[in-house]
Amino acid sequence: MVDLYIKNGKSVTGKSIEVAIEAGKITAVAEKLSVTAKKVLDLKHQSVVSAGWIDDHVHCYEKMTLYYDSPDAIGIPKGVTTVIDAGTTGAENIGDFYQLAKKAKTNVYALVNISKWGIVEQDELADLKKIKEELIHEALQEYPDFIVGIKARMSKTVVGENDIVPLELAKNIQKKNENLPLMVHIGSAPPTLDETLALMEKGDIVTHCFNGKENGILDSEGRIKPFVWDAYRRGILFDIGHGTDSFNFHVAQVAKEAGLTPQTVSTDIYHRNRETGPVYDLATTLEKMRTLGYTLEELMPMVTTNPARAFHLATKGELKPDFDADMTIFNVVAGEKGLTDSNGGTRKTNELIQPIYTIVNGEVYPVGGNWNE
Repeated sequence: MVDLYIKNGKSVTGKSIEVAIEAGKITAVAEKLSVTAKKVLDLKHQSVVSAGWIDDHVHCYEKMTLYYDSPDAIGIPKGVTTVIDAGTTGAENIGDFYQLAKKAKTNVYALVNISKWGIVEQDELADLKKIKEELIHEALQEYPDFIVGIKARMSKTVVGENDIVPLELAKNIQKKNENLPLMVHIGSAPPTLDETLALMEKGDIVTHCFNGKENGILDSEGRIKPFVWDAYRRGILFDIGHGTDSFNFHVAQVAKEAGLTPQTVSTDIYHRNRETGPVYDLATTLEKMRTLGYTLEELMPMVTTNPARAFHLATKGELKPDFDADMTIFNVVAGEKGLTDSNGGTRKTNELIQPIYTIVNGEVYPVGGNWNE
């Protein structure tokens, strides 16, 4: 007898799917199963069963003053099973973040900011003395199951007069910790985008890839810059990182039509852009991607398999036996909704993505329910 049997679901392609779960792990996946279970969740052929959604760019260390939120405000209630905090904390305070994160029902991982206190101020990389390589090494050794990479924010408001130097230091740290993922925030110059991408290598993640800034991926004539194509073809991973100021419908549409598609879709969510927009949640970001012409079949790997692989989450991101029993169950329903990008651009969708159950480690949480009481 298994702990949980999810029956009469459908895959994103519309095929029948059923899943058996025991002790927090998936034990069987098939179009039809014959099992006995302690609990049965019958979806009555109405709902899509996906591997658990992973939002690989959030800010959820609650003790910060600039960018912060609760993991259980942006995770489970939004259909998201796993969040990766993108450098809110540095080596000096990531230990406290870890202690808080352990209490969350949502799975929480972190990228450690190369600045030792993280984003306590907007310009955390303006003082190079805050980049302490030895402290980062110590944090990586102390929290190997929590820290899944490092983060460097490379825009003028962050680096001050230091231009590309913080990224050079980040790459040195990465090289001394083999296979360590590196996420790089891009924004206004300096440093210029071509300098930033030139230092990045296959498997590195560039976030805010479709921002509307002059230092973004489009040239003055609205075409993708040649060096951006070079970076893309070299295997640099492109991440949405929507945020308050970093997703532009026009830029994203040009990229889609040219065939430059992101590997991962993330929100850059924190309490303000969750509460008052334009982000709100990962489902809304997926709805925005749908208006660009992406299908659900194209989008699901961008919030499951791809982020799991990018950050080496070996037992997440797929519906397979022995993988963690993390699942997002959602409906796609007709309904009109206005969507706004980070620069005030608007679009309408007639198809809504509505998570109804979030399953983490085999525990079922109804979206909108009172599970947190």
